[in-house]
Amino acid sequence: MNFEFTVLGTGSATPTLTRNPSAYLLTVDNEYFLIDCGEATQYRLQEQKIRHTRMRHVFISHLHGDHYFGLVGLLSSLSLNRRTEDMTIVGPRGLAEILTIQFKHSESILNFKVNFIETEPEKAQLVLDHPLITVETIPLQHRIPCCGFLFKEKQPKRKIIKEKLPENFPIPYIHQLKNGQDVTDELTGKVYLCSDFTTEPTAPKSFAYCSDTAYDEQKIEQIRGVDTLFHEATFAENELQRAIKTNHSTAKQAATIAQKSNAKQLIIGHYSSRYDDLSGHLTEAQSVFKNTKLAIEGDTYKI
Repeated sequence: MNFEFTVLGTGSATPTLTRNPSAYLLTVDNEYFLIDCGEATQYRLQEQKIRHTRMRHVFISHLHGDHYFGLVGLLSSLSLNRRTEDMTIVGPRGLAEILTIQFKHSESILNFKVNFIETEPEKAQLVLDHPLITVETIPLQHRIPCCGFLFKEKQPKRKIIKEKLPENFPIPYIHQLKNGQDVTDELTGKVYLCSDFTTEPTAPKSFAYCSDTAYDEQKIEQIRGVDTLFHEATFAENELQRAIKTNHSTAKQAATIAQKSNAKQLIIGHYSSRYDDLSGHLTEAQSVFKNTKLAIEGDTYKI
């Protein structure tokens, strides 16, 4: 199954000409899941040639503007483009009210229904049970209620060894084998053992998104062993006191969370506008957790 993470915006609160506000896209098979939606996210989606018909879910971590100010524009444009399919928005208390007021006073009526799922930042909760994945919230420590999201692929099916199957083998039998069941041909009585005609499925993938947060080890157990961890790294270690004051993390702290949770890969982002050169962030993080990458806008990372 295709499982990829695309970076649309890596900036923090103060805008710059070189970085866009927070926005990320998770691709699972042929489905798109938008995570945070800072200003002008719809332009980033156009740049990446993202088809809105494959995007049915938006996840908003918290109500600081750099994480959701692009949502009204995105929804409005989708309506103007004659979208009629429902959109599910997962986000904090107050988001539905904000959007409702915006559309009320602009006398805008969307062509599609928006379904809201309200997050509870104090505890982890299952917010989506999708045919491909489940999504849980990750409680985070920030100045206002905030949560990250843990995406887990459901157990993949077994893989068929095509060359072993007879010609014109019935499709329903193939599905049975992929589901781990032995098959008995009703016409011939021949038994096809699942173990002979399939191989073990790949291990389910997982991705944790930890947006704005102070250093907090409470989430480690929930994200333990995750394939890819995205963790904010607003500051370098020389600004540790500022990170503490603003409830943000340094690159070294993000790497420490990755190391202690036994993550396989770390991607850091959400950079303060004070940094033009991010090489210090990368060096700092890699000194603790070697498999660290910088989130670069427009790049896609395999999970």
